[in-house]
Amino acid sequence: MSAPTTWAQRRRDRIDDTAGRSLSADALRRLRRSPTAIVGTVIIGLFVLVSVFAPLLAPHDPAQAFPQLLDQLRPGSIPGPQPGFPLGSDQNGRDEFSRMILASRQTLLVGVLATVFGLAVGLVIGVLAGAFGGWIDTVLMRVTDVLLSIPSLLLAISVAALAARPSQTTVIIAVALVNVPIFARLLRGSMLAQRDSDHVLAATALGVKRRAVVLRHMLPNAIGPVIVQATLTLATAILDAAALSFLGLGDADPARAEWGLMLASAQPYLDVRPGLAVYPAIAIIVVALGFTLLGESLREAIDPKGRR
Repeated sequence: MSAPTTWAQRRRDRIDDTAGRSLSADALRRLRRSPTAIVGTVIIGLFVLVSVFAPLLAPHDPAQAFPQLLDQLRPGSIPGPQPGFPLGSDQNGRDEFSRMILASRQTLLVGVLATVFGLAVGLVIGVLAGAFGGWIDTVLMRVTDVLLSIPSLLLAISVAALAARPSQTTVIIAVALVNVPIFARLLRGSMLAQRDSDHVLAATALGVKRRAVVLRHMLPNAIGPVIVQATLTLATAILDAAALSFLGLGDADPARAEWGLMLASAQPYLDVRPGLAVYPAIAIIVVALGFTLLGESLREAIDPKGRR
């Protein structure tokens, strides 16, 4: 009995090792050769570096009004670029360049936290629905369908508007809730596709426990599309967070630098100084483009059907 038992154990271990391996090496090699991925990575890398080292890179306090800029403020004129202030002044005599740099940190914080929270809840729902099926799958997917039936921005606005006092926390919760059904539905479909795969059937036939089958065989092979979606979702999370701030549903503190709030505050001054709206708008577009380019490249690298 010991020989068959040893052989079966070796077979189980070999299947576990095979299931643990993925196409990550091949995907990484394709990403290195993709100009689109390189451009997206460079944009994201610069954005992250600026966000992390924002207090060191910003030459001035973003909340401080400078007398030399206040002296130049007129009803029909806002100071433009000048020595010591590369992007000039905002409507309150503060350094626009420093505010742009510090705002990148707020944007990264909101985008990443909203995506991570949405991904975490979506993973739990997707694993439960895809692995166990039955009434669990039915209940969870019906709730997911209800959330998906509501336009994402409208859902985010509704959730943020329920808060008694708008803040960064309410924006993160609202954007995260929008992303939960997307991740849940995507992972559930991937888990169902893995159910009847050869390696899962082989592991089940060899007596591998249900928990191990789900966590070591199904989930690692189903997580690829979800990771790609998370990269793409970062772009939409940044756009949604900026939209909520623009609509006045974000952090109401005017001293806090945030691209969406800066864009909203610049609207009355478009005729006087359009740069106040152009700078944050370009920053939002470029960062969202970077995550989109990297996400699409990841999709092509991981999914063979999406390769050109």
